[in-house]
Amino acid sequence: MSTRRDFLEKSLFAAAAAVLASETTPAHAEDTAKASTSPSEILRIACVGVRDRGLEHLQAFGMLRGCEIVAICDVDEEVGKSRVERVKKRTKKEPAYYRDIRKMLDNSQIDCVSIATPNHWHSLAAIWALQAGKDVYVEKPVSHNVSEGRRLVQTARKHERICQAGMQCRTNPGMRELMEFVRAGKVGEVKLARGLCYKRRGSIGPKGNYPIPKSVDYDLWSGPAQIKPLTRKSLHYDWHWMWDYGNGDLGNQGIHQMDLARWGLGVDDIGTSVLSYGGRLGYEDAGETANTQVSIHDYPNGKRLVFEVRGLKTPPLRGAAVGAIFYGTEGYVVVPRSSYTGGVAFDLKHQVIKRFDGSANHFSNFFKAVRSRKPSDLNAEVLEGHLSSALCHLGNISYRLGTPIEGSDAAERLGSDTEAWDTFDRFQEHLWYNDVAIKDAPLVRFGKKLAINPKTETFVGDSAAEANSYLTRDYRKPFVVPSESELA
Repeated sequence: MSTRRDFLEKSLFAAAAAVLASETTPAHAEDTAKASTSPSEILRIACVGVRDRGLEHLQAFGMLRGCEIVAICDVDEEVGKSRVERVKKRTKKEPAYYRDIRKMLDNSQIDCVSIATPNHWHSLAAIWALQAGKDVYVEKPVSHNVSEGRRLVQTARKHERICQAGMQCRTNPGMRELMEFVRAGKVGEVKLARGLCYKRRGSIGPKGNYPIPKSVDYDLWSGPAQIKPLTRKSLHYDWHWMWDYGNGDLGNQGIHQMDLARWGLGVDDIGTSVLSYGGRLGYEDAGETANTQVSIHDYPNGKRLVFEVRGLKTPPLRGAAVGAIFYGTEGYVVVPRSSYTGGVAFDLKHQVIKRFDGSANHFSNFFKAVRSRKPSDLNAEVLEGHLSSALCHLGNISYRLGTPIEGSDAAERLGSDTEAWDTFDRFQEHLWYNDVAIKDAPLVRFGKKLAINPKTETFVGDSAAEANSYLTRDYRKPFVVPSESELA
């Protein structure tokens, strides 16, 4: 296969990759935001969605001093009640169980709500909780689409509540130091940031018509989404790969690294354009979202954020697999593998300049802000969550508006954009590495390059009408996110 990529890159950065490969798992820092043990200052929290990540929420909040888990809400009765017993066994106190979040939010004894539901519930659950006077910790992505993410921010502002996004990298001191290093120009001017989600994902099984688990209230599980037959084997987790509920790995694992890339690049809106391409490749299954995807986000002054999702087998890039790379005029910084706590800075000769490491408790940071009543105390305030989540949604919109391509078709679309060509060539090489050729893969889609007005967070120009329809969804009553005017 012909390529414009400099294939010497593997050897040029072999030494740097070796350095990163030797990195060890960091020790966790002590919790620096100790809660008061005074009974009058105990914060009473309810956890919504407690199967997987939600179980981690229960464990984390259960270990914080000054915190009491008073309620558990899950539409899967079997899961919810088992978590009640788990908390009761540990704390000797039995939290209330709810299937319906609306009934739970009527409980005036609840101060805070944590949300770890499927993505399509994140914004609505958080908005309802904020409207009920609760402070909220909501998992990433904070939204399922761009519009509802902005409505979530608007709600937090209107009701003057604390709202933390579940992007724990922003609390870790090693990562904060790394970002200060990048943004201070310590590796020169950085105009390109690359986020990586190289995470092997297998097939979720054939498309079919599968039974709903008897312990699940499927009406509540569907919530804002239209009720549809279950077409995948597993109701749980595999919703990530279905458009009605998830956002693919771009909005699953990738949101963390998207946030890192945006943070280090120093941009505070959703950019001026987006272009995405990729496909669900290597197998045919019930999944709908891409497992191999590139998204290119442009900003003023030549800044660019490139994100790469690879769900098939793939080697790391400059020692990073699930991480980020910042390219400076005097060096580069790598967040390696799936590190959440730091990374390594190199000069242009690939010699180590500085290492960054250190972790802290993101849930404790949330409680610090709840007590101070200062959103500025949050390390991942909901606005940051919205902006990074929105970038993931924008990439998916461009991809979904795309058409099948062959390699030669890309030439006309990429033109003389050298960096875009380099990324595309590596994309093609990756497919060949997995025995997939673009000409033999009709599921490879090349999306439309869409112009964006970052102030209004809408598309403009050609294809704007069609693209803007993807900024929100057709909500199913009564599970409706309020409009901007309703929240004004």
